[in-house]
Amino acid sequence: MNQPIPVPQTQSLLVSKSIHVATTPERAFRVFTEQLGTWWPLVSHHIGQVAAVTAVVEPFAGGRWFERGVDGTECLWGHVKVWQPPGRLVLSWELNCQWAYDPGQETEVEVRFIPEGNGTRVELEHRMLERYGDKAEQMAAALGGEGGWGNILALFGRTAEAAA
Repeated sequence: MNQPIPVPQTQSLLVSKSIHVATTPERAFRVFTEQLGTWWPLVSHHIGQVAAVTAVVEPFAGGRWFERGVDGTECLWGHVKVWQPPGRLVLSWELNCQWAYDPGQETEVEVRFIPEGNGTRVELEHRMLERYGDKAEQMAAALGGEGGWGNILALFGRTAEAAA
């Protein structure tokens, strides 16, 4: 009797965080995308040679997401892969292990805005971290640890609720 050969299951290395915000999905999506520069921790989380003054998500699939420095220079972080307001946003994250833009080093950040109770559950998944090779676990620890996505979502949440 022939037994099926098991197919190895590969699981993407990822960081998953979520937060509940007391606002509508529409407002949460707008704050996340249109007001990125007001809540993103640009003092500590920027890649340019100069201080960053804002961060931008262009509002369409194929758009860029980037920081703009005090001297007007733009440093690309990646691109908008999926733009589905108010429910879903997928961004390519094109930063390497040295936190520098590298279009050959792409992972994905998906953000979902789900109605829940008196507000919105915002779920963020940064996936495909195995693409960092032997640095994958290190990057997952950085992105999932203190100062990573959990802290960034908390900053977003405070801004989203204050805007409500």
